Amino acid sequence: MVHAHRTVGADLAGAGVEGVGAGLRGRLARHALLPLRVFLGVTFLYAGIDKLTDPAFLAAGGQGSLGALLDQVHDTAALPQLVELAQKSPVGFGYAIAAGELAVGLGALAGLMGRLAAFGGALISLSLWLTVSWSTTPYYYGNDLAYLMAWLPLLLAGTPRFSLDAAWDNRRKRHGAQLFG
Repeated sequence: MVHAHRTVGADLAGAGVEGVGAGLRGRLARHALLPLRVFLGVTFLYAGIDKLTDPAFLAAGGQGSLGALLDQVHDTAALPQLVELAQKSPVGFGYAIAAGELAVGLGALAGLMGRLAAFGGALISLSLWLTVSWSTTPYYYGNDLAYLMAWLPLLLAGTPRFSLDAAWDNRRKRHGAQLFG
């Protein structure tokens, strides 16, 4: 039989027991999460900057403000307690969300503490899904659930390519457990 000599991972982009192969499919597989990481990083960085530069968003009330948005979604949120918490200080909460989005975006793009950045992005997306976009019908019209799902592969895999995490990991491997010196 022709297929009798196949290796265990022959159908997984050239991956054998040792890992991903060296062919084109193997190289592409090793970089498969990079476009997702760049997209999410740029999107969250942009979202944070957009919030910080929009004076209407960072107001306690009025058209386009976070305060008005919180009032609007309170009764339809899956967790109105989260909305009530944010309503205590909408301006402070707006700054916290913007800072979180900036940190997550920069972390994802630079590959700095990639799993932590992905966890932060997933947490922000989850909180937005459970509050702001929960009432979107049908559910797939709301983008926060899709962002939550997009962060999960990065949470699981980290940032193993083109990242500060990978550079520090390589340095530790070359120089032992010492990171500096």
